[in-house]
Amino acid sequence: MTIRVLIADDQQLVRTGFQMILDAQPDMEVVSAVADGAEAVAQARRLRPDVCLLDIRMPKLDGLEVTRALAGPGVENPLRVVIVTTFDLDEYVYGALRSGAIGFLLKDSGPTLLIEAVRAAAAGDSLVSPSVTVRLLQHLSRPRRSALPVEDPLTDRELDVVRLVAKGRTNQEVAAELFVSLSTVKTHLGSIFAKLGVRNRVEIAAWAWESGVVS
Repeated sequence: MTIRVLIADDQQLVRTGFQMILDAQPDMEVVSAVADGAEAVAQARRLRPDVCLLDIRMPKLDGLEVTRALAGPGVENPLRVVIVTTFDLDEYVYGALRSGAIGFLLKDSGPTLLIEAVRAAAAGDSLVSPSVTVRLLQHLSRPRRSALPVEDPLTDRELDVVRLVAKGRTNQEVAAELFVSLSTVKTHLGSIFAKLGVRNRVEIAAWAWESGVVS
């Protein structure tokens, strides 16, 4: 199955470079490469790509605004967004993930991480640049009173899955560590999404750290 990708970046060299890297993969195809946020929203809604790679700073609409439009709260059938930027600023990281992004990469992460991030996003997993992961987890590890209790409590096994997701494990790694099948992990995740009222693994991780499930 081919992963269809949209690229949005105001730098021609970046768009061309990313497209060359991704189009060279046997399972990927860049279906659109645009230079501003407004065009990114229009093309993403028209083409419904599997993954959207967005820069933060773009004309007309920035990457956070585009993310909220395509994957934010209240969006029906949200798209999977990965932010790729040169700006390693905490406010951008937290803003992107809270706006609905499923991943966050720095442009100097290299081709391998870019490809991994696209594949992870297409599979519903998340990937955050290693250089920002530690700070992100430190930020999320400060329990907040705003973390809402769950009306339908998670089972012990669901909490096991949540803890591993919060530590960045993939579905396959969760299955291996808990000695269960991949389909069982996916079933648990479906239940967790419903109980927590979240839509992606980043939001599961945020809930886990903020509620004190992971410390």
